[in-house]
Amino acid sequence: MNQKIKILVVGCGNMGASHAQAYHDMDGFEIVGLVSRGASKEILNVRLEADYPLFDDYATALKETQPDSVCISTYPDTHEAYAIQAFEAGAHVFIEKPLADTVLGAQKVVEAARRANKKLVVGYILRHHPSWIKFIEVGKTMGYPLVMRMNLNQQSHGYMWDVHKNLMKSLSPIVDCGVHYIDVMCQMTVAKPLSVSAIGARLTNEIPEDNYNYGQLQIRFDDGSVGWYEAGWGPMISETAFFIKDVIGPKGCVSIVANDAGKAGNSDSVEAHTKTESLKVHYADIDEENEFLKKDEWIDLTDEPDHQELCNREQAFFLKAIEEDLDLEKSMQDAVNSLRIAIACDESVKTGEIVRL
Repeated sequence: MNQKIKILVVGCGNMGASHAQAYHDMDGFEIVGLVSRGASKEILNVRLEADYPLFDDYATALKETQPDSVCISTYPDTHEAYAIQAFEAGAHVFIEKPLADTVLGAQKVVEAARRANKKLVVGYILRHHPSWIKFIEVGKTMGYPLVMRMNLNQQSHGYMWDVHKNLMKSLSPIVDCGVHYIDVMCQMTVAKPLSVSAIGARLTNEIPEDNYNYGQLQIRFDDGSVGWYEAGWGPMISETAFFIKDVIGPKGCVSIVANDAGKAGNSDSVEAHTKTESLKVHYADIDEENEFLKKDEWIDLTDEPDHQELCNREQAFFLKAIEEDLDLEKSMQDAVNSLRIAIACDESVKTGEIVRL
């Protein structure tokens, strides 16, 4: 049996806690410490019914535990520094998206992974979701160019509004969440993005003056495909049509129909964000009287993992990448690319200009 991989969990909030649960339950990992600045690490120890070593300071934890791998689920403004420290300490890294809060920072993280000859897995959770994999697969059959319409607006309140306000100290919603859906668009088209334009609005004084809590971006690709993504956070955000995942091509369209996840009151639910439930496929074929030749097809998705199971699958992939020495070069470049596009969208919001890529 392979020796367990010692892992240090840094950040014990929503995602960090879910990843820690995965490590706690998996045979291949051994948690050697939990790191957070507040009380979340103590709460997580109780949740796991464990007694893992607790640390307030990341550098101290890294030195004392000497882990084989590090899971980074902190706020994005710490990602670059924490990941590079981990690589310099000889550890593999799983890091939540986005890879960093700047494109240059993301490139430095990738370079550090290469220098250390260690694995870097970025938390693009939808890449491990069988329903989203199917969505992309069917979307590619609709012909080109594609029209990709996606949003995830969150009427956040209570704890989640605190989380979002903390996130907006470093990134906007269209960067933090947008990298997921930009990544999906890039997989759908496999085309070169040419330019972006975006708009945004600051709807509350509770966030930094140079940020905004509502944004919408548009991307043009060199095959003629176009995509938009919309994201808003806060107690004022509408829950009307807040969950749209739709791809249109010359041959028809495919849509994620999430009856439960798309219900009012679920917009800020982490559990609901990855639910798909079923795909509706519409075919554009018509006869001489312009009547449809095919009925719409419903693909019921039986393998519908919940949020925790998705995190389990992500960490199973991380384990496999380490044990089987997988080549992660393309996935690292994809993570930098999606962030580059998202950051360009942020620039477009702030300048009012189209940004060429």
